[in-house]
Amino acid sequence: MNILKHEESTAVDGFRCGFVAIVGQPNVGKSTLMNHLIGQKLSITSRKAQTTRHRITGILTSETAQFVFVDTPGFQKRFRNALNQAMNRSVTTTLADVDAILFVVEAGRFGPADQAVLELLPKDRPVILVINKVDMLPNKSALFPFIEEVAQSFNFAAIVPVSAQKGLKLDVLVSAIEPLLPESVPMFGEDQITDRNERFLASEIIREKIFRMMGEELPYVMAVEIEKFEEETLADGRELRRIYAAILVDRENQKPILIGKNGAKLKKIATDARIDMEKLFDAKVHLEVWVKVKSGWADDTRLVRQFGYE
Repeated sequence: MNILKHEESTAVDGFRCGFVAIVGQPNVGKSTLMNHLIGQKLSITSRKAQTTRHRITGILTSETAQFVFVDTPGFQKRFRNALNQAMNRSVTTTLADVDAILFVVEAGRFGPADQAVLELLPKDRPVILVINKVDMLPNKSALFPFIEEVAQSFNFAAIVPVSAQKGLKLDVLVSAIEPLLPESVPMFGEDQITDRNERFLASEIIREKIFRMMGEELPYVMAVEIEKFEEETLADGRELRRIYAAILVDRENQKPILIGKNGAKLKKIATDARIDMEKLFDAKVHLEVWVKVKSGWADDTRLVRQFGYE
């Protein structure tokens, strides 16, 4: 599997290539949608809102087009610290640089928060309305009236109901996106799935396991810092990654929440993360994880930038 490898390519006549932003309020399934579109788990998912904090790029290449999907953080106004300001800027900056936009909403739900995201969208970019989680709609007959209602709020280039989790109608969505992309040579090699490096992906995998393990116990102000990332080839030819990661929390009393009794929670987080890393990197992984206190980091613009949020 090729995670990061740029290759020069020449396009056949009519080949299309472009950037596609995936936007929407938190928890509508943006990350799940991107993961299933490219057929590989890159963007982390959990039930907790605001799981995605970075712009994550996933690449899908077909015989006729290359789609560079950008999964953005969910735009929200609940928190006002430097971290969330950086995340919101990430959304608006991304929208100015893409060729098409997927605006994702949950089937049967379109409220003020969705409308607020919709108002951010540029009028000079084609926008596809993606109605996700249609499989979870209790009354399937309500889907068409819902589509009609939301369609009145914007001049959408297309409207595609899908179930990202189940892979339902994603081929229809890809077909709707392709004609919106410019004719161009591909920007990446045909087997490349992201422009992010393994160091970054390692930190994201650890963050996901923390979200999934901790649930509502999780301190919102939490980050993962990869302090050391080493690659080597073993005597038997297998690749090895030695990864040393610190989980940063805001207060001392949050450390035991993450560590758990006799270190059980932290060990489970590390084990689950290592298994996913070995699958993604196609290599053996030695992972060490610990918890550190770095008070006020989410309000410190310098530290927010240092951790890659801008």
